[in-house]
Formats: sequence, structure tokens, C-alpha cells
Amino acid sequence: MLFSKISNKISCCLNAPLQQTQAIGSTTSVALFCILLILKNHNKGPSMSPNSVQSNSIQNPRVTWEGCSVLLDINDGDRLVFARLTAGSTVKIGKKNFSLRPLIGCPFGSSFQIENRTEGLCLCRFVPSTEEGNNDQEKGGCQIMDECRDNRAIVDNNEAQTLTSEDIDEMRRQGVKGDEIIEALIANSATYEKKTAFSQEKYRIKKQKKYAPRVLLRRPSARSICEAYFKKYPHRIGFLRVDALSLLLSLANVTANSDILLVDMVGGLLTGAVAERLGAGTGYVCNTYLGSSPYPVDMVRTFNFDNEICKRIVRAPLCDLCLDQTGTSEKPDACNAELNVGTSEKPDACNAELNGQTSSISMEEMSLPSNHEAADPETAVSPQSKMGKTPKAGEKASEEAIKSWKENGFSSLIIAAPDADAWSLAKDLLPLLSYSAPFAIYHQYLQPLATCMHNLQQGKMAIGLQISEPWLREYQVC
Repeated sequence: MLFSKISNKISCCLNAPLQQTQAIGSTTSVALFCILLILKNHNKGPSMSPNSVQSNSIQNPRVTWEGCSVLLDINDGDRLVFARLTAGSTVKIGKKNFSLRPLIGCPFGSSFQIENRTEGLCLCRFVPSTEEGNNDQEKGGCQIMDECRDNRAIVDNNEAQTLTSEDIDEMRRQGVKGDEIIEALIANSATYEKKTAFSQEKYRIKKQKKYAPRVLLRRPSARSICEAYFKKYPHRIGFLRVDALSLLLSLANVTANSDILLVDMVGGLLTGAVAERLGAGTGYVCNTYLGSSPYPVDMVRTFNFDNEICKRIVRAPLCDLCLDQTGTSEKPDACNAELNVGTSEKPDACNAELNGQTSSISMEEMSLPSNHEAADPETAVSPQSKMGKTPKAGEKASEEAIKSWKENGFSSLIIAAPDADAWSLAKDLLPLLSYSAPFAIYHQYLQPLATCMHNLQQGKMAIGLQISEPWLREYQVC
């Protein structure tokens, strides 16, 4: 009955002027009035200018555009490649380079496969059939239950396949698709029918990766970027796992309209994760550093942040943020001191965080890593892929913002500095927080956090301290 009344009111109000709409909807809920306004604005959609339509399509986070960063998942995680989508960018799969132009304008999550077209081998979008996959799994499960075959009688002497490499090259020149080549290999294999269903599936996947590679278009996010770096180059992010990263954000209470103080020495992964969680137009992410050179945050560019988010990712040296007891700024002695990088002798490795709440306190300094690692060749793409321009994040904080932070303090603090002393940083950064503000410290090893926690307890600088050691276990789902 309620739905019929709302439907009648909507039908009466759709063609009515705005004043009449307000009069009719005055006795109804605010939700009905909002629905009417949305419907009226929707009717004005075709009269929008082409420029506005184009800008909306560019800002759609679910669809790629020229110049955006993407994460290419090749052959179900065998290779993870970060690339910038431009007309001339390419990616190397096997021994050949393939253009990334077909990926522009496709939604994230799309799958691509190498196919032979009139212009040659190229990436073509395809939709994998889920029904066939489910049927194959069900049939395979039944066969495993009923069959009594095994692979003991199979001899790997490279004589089971009658299809030669010359025959496969000829099929490719004729434009035969990769799936058809795989079926031909299976049909010409003398031992395929003798294998178990599990071995047959392994054989099919192996040939598919070789003759019909697939590429999954993934959106760069805090989780996907962290997983990609942790899988291939974990030392670049301080061995920060995705579960430890999510725990850091939760313990530091990163929410909208918050001003977060960061010490990011993990390449910008923490900065991008915090900015992604804050959202557009709310709060600030302030990266502080010691000395004159800020820490590199190159990973922020792969998040595809818009201008509003990039404007709220700022940096400020520690000397500009420090306050003395009288409320005036002063430069602490740590600003003129060198960073003592502590390397513990074979401690127990773990992903650990120290978190707590501040009462009130004072602070010390860290330096930028001296040498920057070169880009790995596997994640490198063609030079044309670097032509796309993205908004620059990490500009210097304004004087008004710094003054506000000095008066009110930051909402929370996160420290991820694997090469620095946690206690030296904590004792200098905690006075910059507001009262009862949470903080979280990440380190790869346990001992630096235990020392920091002991000193904080001895100095009565914080309450509610605890050390957490997250762990992650992978399960095989059959």
C-alpha cells in the first residue's frame, strides 16, 4: 500500500514544476522529495554538453582512461606489471611486445587474451564462460571419485606429442586462435586420456599459459599494490603485508575528516592507503620528514587520485611542526643530527605494530634513504607509457594548515620506518598529536617496538599500549 502511494505521487510530480513538486511532497518524507529531484535531473541528462559527459566518463573509477595507471595480472598471478595506459605504451608477454591501446576505455576486472587478428597478434577482450568452468569442475570431481587411473605407467620421453613446433607455427600463421591450438595439442597427445582428471587440468593450464596467455585488468588500490610489491619486491615496502597495512589503518582510526600525520618510509604505500581511506575532499595527509629532503612517495601516482585528493596529500618538515612549551615554534636538536639507523642482529622476524593513545609530550628526526633502487625490468613498460600526466601529490603544506595543526594537533599518527629507530621517532612526534589521539607504529621486527613501548611506559607518555603481531595463512579451496 505504501509503495502504491509513493508510485502515484511520483507519477503526479514527474511533469510538475519544482514549486508544485514541493507542495505535493510537503506531506511526504524527505526521501520522496529527493527521489523526485533525482528523477528530474535524470531527465535533463541528454541536454548535457559533450565536454561534461567526457569529464564524467574520465572520472569514472570503474573504467580505464588514457593516462591512468593499471595493474596487469598476467596468467593468473604469474606476473604482476604496473603500467600507464597511453596510445603508445606496450607490455612484454613472452618474447613479444603488445600494445595496451585495447585496454583504454574498458572496465576494471576485464580479461584479455592474445589472439591472431588481421593486424597480427594483439590483446583482445573476452568474457570467460563460468558455466563451462563449473561444469568441468563438477565432471572432474565425479571422475576423480570414480576413476581408478593413475600416472604410474606414463613415461615422460617427449614422444607423446605428435604435433611439432612447425605445425603450431603454421597454425598461427593461418590465424588459428590459441584455444584451438590447445585443443589440437590435446587431441594429438598420446598420454592425455591416460592421465587423471587433475593431471589433465594441469596440462591444459600449462598449455594455455604458453599458447593463449591471459591478462586481467586490475584497478590499483591499497590492497592490490601491497600484494603486488610484497610478492615480488617486499623489501621496497619494508615487508609490509596487506593484513598489517589494514591493521595499521584501523588502529590509527583513519576516518573521514581526519588530519593524519605520517612518517612514510615504505615508498608511499602508506600515504596512498591513508588518502584512499579518507576519500575526496575530507581531511589531510601530512608526511613529515627530517632534514631538507622529503621521503619518496612514488607509489601514490599509481592510485589514480583526482585533484581533490592530491591537494590534501601534503608534506611538512618536522622542524616546522614542532612547538615548545610556550606555543612558539622551535627547531629541536634532532633536526641538526644525523639519523642513527639501527640494525638488530638476527632478531625474530615478524610483522608487528605498536599502538596506543597519547596524553601530551616532545620529538626527533630521520633522514631520507641515500640510494634509490632502480626500476625492475619486469615491471617496466615502454617509454611512451610515461607520457601520461597525473596530478602531483605531496606539495608543501600551507602556512595556514601548519598553524592549525600547531594549535589543534593531528587526529592520529602512523609511523612506518623500517630503517629508523621507533623510539627516537615516537618521542618527538607524539607531542604533535591532539589529546587522546591514537597512534600506530610499524616495524618488521619485534625488538624495536618492545623498546619503544617500554620507554613510553616508563615516561608515562601514553596509555593503552599493546604490541600486535598479525599473521596470514593461505588455504587451498577445492
